[in-house]
Order: sequence, then structure tokens, then C-alpha cells
Amino acid sequence: MTVKTPDTGARALPVNQIIAGDCIEVMRGLPEGSVDLIFADPPYNLQLRGDLHRPDNSRVDAVDDAWDSFGSFDAYDRFTRDWLAAAQRLLKPTGAIWVIGSYHNIFRVGAALQDAGYWILNDVIWRKSNPMPNFRGKRLTNAHETLIWASKSEGAKYTFNYEALKNLNEGVQMRSDWMLPICTGHERLKDANGDKAHPTQKPESLLHRVLVGTTNPGDVVLDPFFGTGTTGAVARMLGRNFIGIEREAGYREVAARRLAKVRPLERATLEVTASKRAEPRIPFGQLVEHGLLRPGEVLVSPRGQAAMVRVDGSLVSAEHRGSIHQVGAALENAPSCNGWTYWQFKREGKLIPIDILRQQLRAALRET
Repeated sequence: MTVKTPDTGARALPVNQIIAGDCIEVMRGLPEGSVDLIFADPPYNLQLRGDLHRPDNSRVDAVDDAWDSFGSFDAYDRFTRDWLAAAQRLLKPTGAIWVIGSYHNIFRVGAALQDAGYWILNDVIWRKSNPMPNFRGKRLTNAHETLIWASKSEGAKYTFNYEALKNLNEGVQMRSDWMLPICTGHERLKDANGDKAHPTQKPESLLHRVLVGTTNPGDVVLDPFFGTGTTGAVARMLGRNFIGIEREAGYREVAARRLAKVRPLERATLEVTASKRAEPRIPFGQLVEHGLLRPGEVLVSPRGQAAMVRVDGSLVSAEHRGSIHQVGAALENAPSCNGWTYWQFKREGKLIPIDILRQQLRAALRET
């Protein structure tokens, strides 16, 4: 599938495809400003020295592949600067990036992000509920990885589905420390020999949280280090478009088989709770204009104080006049007041918050 981009005419974006090749070269050839989100799981440059064994002398399947080997920190930093620059060019003005790493590389990546002009929004600690033990007993068990979430530039707008993440967290504001298990069991992909298909396969739960929180259905999500395709699998399931870049043929084959089995969710299930800040602003006066409240109607405060609605949407009480917020603050002798949650109106002898009327008007305006 390809998508034409508005700023590149006939040039098409190869969405829902795995592209073979070096990520920097491939990204440089894609249309500028065409991607909504980038999730990057770059080489960690682990600098391993020798084999690692468990207490029973069995060898630990660690990350010792060629793609994770760099001759020096300078070489790794050059690589990081180059792929971040190519990624930044692809992001829409409202786009953002997530980068995940360990203590081996994340601090160097974070500095490079800032040097390139990205604006860091959060760092997130992925605390692993089932981490690999420290077999040598010479250091703390490495039980977490760090994700950095950044917008394209300072002051840039970005997608953040605050209420959706709050719902995922049982109605409590989502924190920046996430307790999730590492990839095990049926989710862990195996090769023909029954070994791990990829040493650093990420769990789908991690990508689910990232994509639900920072993308919308139909968005384009790019993963320049696609591996076995976790980003693409979750994106496809959640109704997002993906672009995967992977230079290793073996990983591409595993990812392609995996993606072929993914069943996208029904469209009706993809909508998430919108942030209240994303809702259209409804001035109180519009309730009067639309006849939901009439001039002369009386509003009641939590303490039973009354204020009358005037034709211009202002209120007047025995001693104060002004907006719903100003009069509420004056009655409470407070510096501010949210008039929408403060005032109530009477219907059939019952007191009802005026915010109910605002919600009704918003719903009616959406349908027109």
C-alpha cells in the first residue's frame, strides 16, 4: 500500500511495508514531513566482553550480533547523529519520536536528540516485572530500560491522548514508570532451531501503550530498526499504518510471517477517549444563544447562593457581576473558579451541573 503525501505530489509513501536496507539511506529517500510518529529501538552498543554463563554453566543468549558492534563511542555517536537527522526530516511538524535504550546508550542518544533540536517531553522507565538475573553477582540486576519521548522541535504540537492513557491505568493519571513484563512465552518468536529469533524483541504491551497514547487511527508510524516487527504488528492491529526498515534478511522474513497473521481490530473499537483539551471550546454565552439556558434563569452555587443569567451570558448576583468563573471566584473569595463545575441549574426540582449542558451542545455541534 502507498499513500501520496501532500507536499511531494506524485511521490508515494510505502506504508505497511518492510523496506530492506540501511535505515539512514532509506530514510533519506522517503518524502519529507510524511511521518506522524517514529519508534526507534537502535543498537544498544552493549560492549560485551566474553561470554556470559548462568550458575549451571549454560551460556546466556546475549546480544552479540554484528549489528550491535561499533568500534568506538565516537563511531556510535556519528551513527546516532546521522539516523536522528534523517528521522527528523521525515517527521511532520506535529510528529514525535520515541527512542528506547539501556544504560549503555540512552544517555548518548538523549544528548544527540537535544543537540539535533528535538524537544524532550518525557523519559519513561520501563520496569521489567521479570528481568534477567545478574548471574555474575557483581552489579545490580538490570531491571529496566529507558524510553525518551520527544517532539520534533521546541514548541511543536504533538499527539497526546491523555484520557486514553488514564483509562488504561484504571482512571489514574499515567505515570512515567511502566511495569510491564519482558517478551516471553508464546509472544517470543523463535527461529528454525527453536532459539530466539531476535535477542531484544520488545513486548507488544509496550508498543500498545505508546501507540494508543501518542498516535491516532490512520497515522503513519515508522520503525527504522524494525527487527521482528513488533511495532508493525501493534500498529496494524490498532489501525495505524507502519513503515519498517530492516537490513537483516532473517529478521525481515520473521517479521513478514508475523504481520501476515495480524488481524486488525474493528474500526469501532479503535476510537479512544478524547482529551478534554482537544474538545472544542464552548463559551457559556452559547448556552444562552442556543436556548439551553434563558436570560433571567437562576443558577445556584454549592452553598445555595444565587446568580441570574443575563442576555450576554454574564451572571449577576446580589453583590457581583461577570462571567461564570468571575462571579464564582468572588462568592468563594478565591483567586479563581471553574464555573462549569461550580454552578448548577434547576430542572423539575433537581439541581444539575451546567457542564451537562456544555456536553450536550458539543455533541449537537459535532453532528452538524
